[in-house]
Amino acid sequence: MHRRPGLSARLKLTLSYAAFLAVAGALLLAVVWMFLLRYVPDNSQGLLGVSPNRYLLVRTFAPAAAMAMAFLLLFGLVGGWILAGRMLAPLTKITTAARMAGNGSLSHRIRMEGRQDEFRELADAFDTMLEQLESHVAEQQRFAANASHELRTPLAISQTLLDVARRDPTRDRDELLERLQAVNTRAIDLTEALLLLSRSDRGNFTREDVDLSLVAEEAAETLLPLAEQRGITLDVTGGATRTSGSAELLLRMVTNLVQNAVVHNLPAGGTVTVHTEAQGDASVVRVENTGHPLPPELVPTLTEPFQRGTERVRTDEHAGVGLGLAIVHSIVRAHDGTLDLVPRPAGGLLVTVRLPGMP
Repeated sequence: MHRRPGLSARLKLTLSYAAFLAVAGALLLAVVWMFLLRYVPDNSQGLLGVSPNRYLLVRTFAPAAAMAMAFLLLFGLVGGWILAGRMLAPLTKITTAARMAGNGSLSHRIRMEGRQDEFRELADAFDTMLEQLESHVAEQQRFAANASHELRTPLAISQTLLDVARRDPTRDRDELLERLQAVNTRAIDLTEALLLLSRSDRGNFTREDVDLSLVAEEAAETLLPLAEQRGITLDVTGGATRTSGSAELLLRMVTNLVQNAVVHNLPAGGTVTVHTEAQGDASVVRVENTGHPLPPELVPTLTEPFQRGTERVRTDEHAGVGLGLAIVHSIVRAHDGTLDLVPRPAGGLLVTVRLPGMP
């Protein structure tokens, strides 16, 4: 933004200090004038014929007062300039750090020393902001790199299949079309998941009254064939649990949780339990599943994009795209809720979602 040049903050503070000191000096001289000279006789003999009269005192006092005022003004300007410089030195460091951040250097930190005051508090808040920005930018870069890799993989497979078909016209056409359709479906699913993740991150959706128990039943009904195919018992319990939000996003949230619980379960004989309840002013959804034991240090990474199980997604063997829990975390955050993931001692995972309840 273009601004007209003006006085610096240091010069303004200097002039303020000097003006304050000059006014204080003038008031002091006025007090001396009023309470001292008023008792001096205004005659040629003075007091008792010995003390000087008012005329002589005025002639003696006026030049001294003028010199004192000039000294106070000069002292105020010099001292104010030095004091203003020392006071504004922390602000200069903050400005330098802000300019470096504006040029793309987010790793710089002020780390201002000294006791706590307004400038140190501002510097600490700025350092915290830079740390969060650096972490967010790094996360976005990793997300973009992984998303590019995931989108490039099905495109590369499609290109390979087309090249093989072009070189071998006798190849089975139905098999080629089936494989191309599978690869294209995966690319579409990934693209839709990325769009949904972006939408939930922005939080631009219309809020309405939603019953999470009905959402859980709908999600379970949709995924029941998948659970039966894998030999998983799927149960939905609890009562009416109301919250405010997007019905579509909340359905996707519960669907992703249930699908994740079904897929990452025991080979056979596993269970998935979805429970909804109101706890005070919060609406709670719990999804618990059996499965293999999870290392505690792995659990915090499960909500990262393209994180599946114990490693990053780099194959096409899994039907998912590695965004299930990342989308859940984004939807929960957009609805002002919390997401807790706790590994079960016997294996599997317990996921608890807490959303603001309806009165």
